[in-house]
Amino acid sequence: MIDINESVMQFLLAFLVVGPLLGAAAALLPAPPGLKGKSPEQAVLRHGVTVTGAILLAALVLALGFDHDQPSTMQATTDISWIPALDVRIHLGTDGISLPLLVLTALLTFLSALHSYFKPPTGPSPKAFVALLLVLESGTLATFAVLDLILFFVAFEMVLIPMYFLIARWGGEGRAEAAWKFILYTLLGSVVMLLGLLLIGIEAGTFDMVALATDNGRSLTTSVQVIAVLAIGIGLAVKTPMWPLHSWLPDAHTAAPTVGSVLLAGVLLKMGTYGFVRILLPAAPDGFRTFAPYLAAFAVVGIIYGSLACLALAGRGAKGDLKRLIAYSSVGHMGFVLLGIATMTPTGVNGALFANVAHGLITGLLFFLVGGLKDRTGSTDLDTLARETGAALYGRAPRLGGLLAFAAVASLGLPGLAGFWGEMLALFGAFDPAEGLSRPAFLTFMAIGAFGTLLTAAYLLIVVRRVCMGAVPQDAPHLTDVRSYEFAAWTPLVVLTVVAGLWPGALLGLTDPAVQQLLPGGTR
Repeated sequence: MIDINESVMQFLLAFLVVGPLLGAAAALLPAPPGLKGKSPEQAVLRHGVTVTGAILLAALVLALGFDHDQPSTMQATTDISWIPALDVRIHLGTDGISLPLLVLTALLTFLSALHSYFKPPTGPSPKAFVALLLVLESGTLATFAVLDLILFFVAFEMVLIPMYFLIARWGGEGRAEAAWKFILYTLLGSVVMLLGLLLIGIEAGTFDMVALATDNGRSLTTSVQVIAVLAIGIGLAVKTPMWPLHSWLPDAHTAAPTVGSVLLAGVLLKMGTYGFVRILLPAAPDGFRTFAPYLAAFAVVGIIYGSLACLALAGRGAKGDLKRLIAYSSVGHMGFVLLGIATMTPTGVNGALFANVAHGLITGLLFFLVGGLKDRTGSTDLDTLARETGAALYGRAPRLGGLLAFAAVASLGLPGLAGFWGEMLALFGAFDPAEGLSRPAFLTFMAIGAFGTLLTAAYLLIVVRRVCMGAVPQDAPHLTDVRSYEFAAWTPLVVLTVVAGLWPGALLGLTDPAVQQLLPGGTR
């Protein structure tokens, strides 16, 4: 930890939220100030790298200045009255739960901007692309930084329009339909969520998330908590995505450009699960306890459903799209996150938060790799790539093949890599759920989830065998191996996947004290 003045910390957190918006406005100017390139398009893409790089630097300094001895305390807080009549405040802050997600968002957005600079997106004006990317970053960072229910909703909705246009204007085949499905699902969920947020705020007499967590639901009757959890939970479940509200996700991922898929999987899905932990668990514990078994049941169905869908897509002759397969794998992986949250135990919730970060790192890397594969071969169809014997990526582009295999085994939860700890802790949490929850039911959910890990290993190993292995045909076209800019964009994700796997205490040491305080009965 570096000793940084509290006012500087406040500025850094505010800059994380506002900086990308200022950068988006500058991107739309005739020429971003101080940036020159071979063309206006190159200049604005470089501007995107510069702004997202500055945001990442601010996030890293914020993390270094964070008091790691008190991760359960809100730090770098700003609290300013915004709408006095409704007692809505511009309240920002970060603790051990939100800090890793802030850094993850800043990192993935910077890597996406870097990738876009060297591999410009095919579509309309790069100015609009960079501006949308920065607005998306601002909304996501704000979601993890705000501590007011109304501001949370505004930030939660702020990401929808940028992602809609990124899919609709820069996406691939079927992009218009996929973009409409994405925005309709999420908007309908959000309408219901807003009603739940208003119900909590009005009944409790405050929209302040810290005050609501401290109150721990004592100001809300059980019936109000049940209604609020149902309403808010639907909106959060759509964004997560929870089975059966997931059907927008495969289409959105398949149609989205590479950086859109990276940010959608790596960052946007985390907004839903973060809302469960930050709002529902502490503010409406009795209502959450009522729905926890149902949430766990939907979670394990999602684990099995996602894995079976991936197995079907991975088979020979299925015409399975790799991007679609990874999208369905996200349904399964986020099922483990929801299972951990449903246990209402420190072990399960810490596992869910760890799995959140691990999924962002690993799935972000997978979408980058599949995007690179599509750039080289023109296809992400498994049958087209593999033909009869396999795509032979090990022989044709060994570094690309090795990275794809690494990301696959990390995703299946190999011990020693980031994917292992979150899912294991979620299952441990289900073994001994919180008081008031049926242990036999959660033991059943644990067994089903554990079986899902076997299915996950099966489909990912099939993908590795079909894409990476096989004899190299004599007439096979040349494949360029990992380029220098790809190496720069992918290496941080590889390194962090290994570090998180070998040193899980670095992340759990941040989240655990904050989780202990947020859960019902925690010390405050």
